[in-house]
Amino acid sequence: MSDIALLIIDVQVDVVEGKQRAARLDAVLDNLNLAIAKARQRGMPVIFVQHEEDDLPRGSDGWQLHPKLARAAGDQIVHKRHGDSFCETDLAQWLSAHGTSKLWIGGAATDFCVDSTVRNAVSRGYQITVIEDGHSTISAFALSGEQVIDHFNAIWRASSATPKPLRVLPAAEL
Repeated sequence: MSDIALLIIDVQVDVVEGKQRAARLDAVLDNLNLAIAKARQRGMPVIFVQHEEDDLPRGSDGWQLHPKLARAAGDQIVHKRHGDSFCETDLAQWLSAHGTSKLWIGGAATDFCVDSTVRNAVSRGYQITVIEDGHSTISAFALSGEQVIDHFNAIWRASSATPKPLRVLPAAEL
């Protein structure tokens, strides 16, 4: 049992390739697969989060996890209806039952589900490592997806007022 788990949030077909292709998607998928390989080498659990809502119904083609993700039997799946992966899910209970106190986090969308999960995990006392090159989003609010990714990496990196370290590292350095 590892005290660290890898959490991959909402890397689903329609989330990253729906109306708009997510920024740096090919590199993000490669880096998430590198993180998955490193997690498996260390005996860490890999947890995939899947978002559902009215325009992304459970079971639909667009709701499916991206086919390029290196999934394996035994991976944990968490289903959610809100941006935060802890909100009204069994994620906290699962992590507690498995003695997890540290999380590597990547996924989509940087500025919504990833950020809200990172912030909630920090508030819950988890030590967080955001995979710097393992999260993505689409262009929005006059910013490109690339600008949003870079902005959030800088914000997380500068977050020193956290109870436990919040690190931002590229997948190669995990």
